[in-house]
Amino acid sequence: MDALALLLAATLNAGTVLAIAALGLLINERAGILNLGAEGMMLVAAIAGFATAVHTGSDTLAFAAGAAAGALLAAAFGALVIWLNTNQYATGLALSLFGAGFSAFVGIRYTQEKLPERMRFEIPGLADIPFVGPALFKQHPVVYLAIALAVGLSWFLYRSRAGLVLRAVGESPESAHALGYPVRRIRLAAVMAGGALCGLAGAYVSVIYTPLWVEGMIAGKGWIALALTTFATWRPARVLLGAYLFGGVTMLQFHLQGEGVEIASQLLTMLPYLATVLVLVLISRNPTWIRTNMPASLGKPFFPGS
Repeated sequence: MDALALLLAATLNAGTVLAIAALGLLINERAGILNLGAEGMMLVAAIAGFATAVHTGSDTLAFAAGAAAGALLAAAFGALVIWLNTNQYATGLALSLFGAGFSAFVGIRYTQEKLPERMRFEIPGLADIPFVGPALFKQHPVVYLAIALAVGLSWFLYRSRAGLVLRAVGESPESAHALGYPVRRIRLAAVMAGGALCGLAGAYVSVIYTPLWVEGMIAGKGWIALALTTFATWRPARVLLGAYLFGGVTMLQFHLQGEGVEIASQLLTMLPYLATVLVLVLISRNPTWIRTNMPASLGKPFFPGS
């Protein structure tokens, strides 16, 4: 039971990274913008957060730096695809490559740095409950923030006027423009908000999840988060569920190794990525289902007055 509680706790921890990043990408895509640069944004945010934590000793400032780095890169991406009408797919891939190279260059001096021992968090009273306490109530506050973000984003998209406008921009920007809404500014705000969440996820990886800096440490999590939005049919609650599912698959490899299961470590390491490909293949078998749920203008440029 103790081993299962630890596995559940690790699943929540691993799924948090994917959940926050995927929720950010969901905001982008609900506005009609497809950003393939999540991996690069998360890498730059990871080194920004880690460097800030090294120099200031403050996790709060580290998270703020990561979110700011993600928002800044997203703003550059938004300026290119929204105002200059560059191809969203090519620009996103370029951002991902830039982030990988830039983070590797900046992070050279931080590869030997170590952060002090991380503070342990627990919810008084609830943390002492057998099994449930260690599994659910001894998590970092960002884990609970991810759940709150999913709930808040669900309310925002389906219960608020601003969320309705955002979805309208993603479905039919021409109609939203005809009604007087500043489509380009709304899309830029959505892209920057999504970038900030990707940045927060990247900083969480380097400051809390694995408190160190290693080149390429995001290790495909940005791409898995991108796949999660499709897997979740662009709904925040399903993003959260999918993130914990993929987090569980990630942690299962370590649990199996700890239990002495004789499976090649390379095979266990590829489990999360194999699960991602399998899910995408299963989803792609029903293109009608995807088209029904996907924002109608996703990935399409918008030209005001055309």
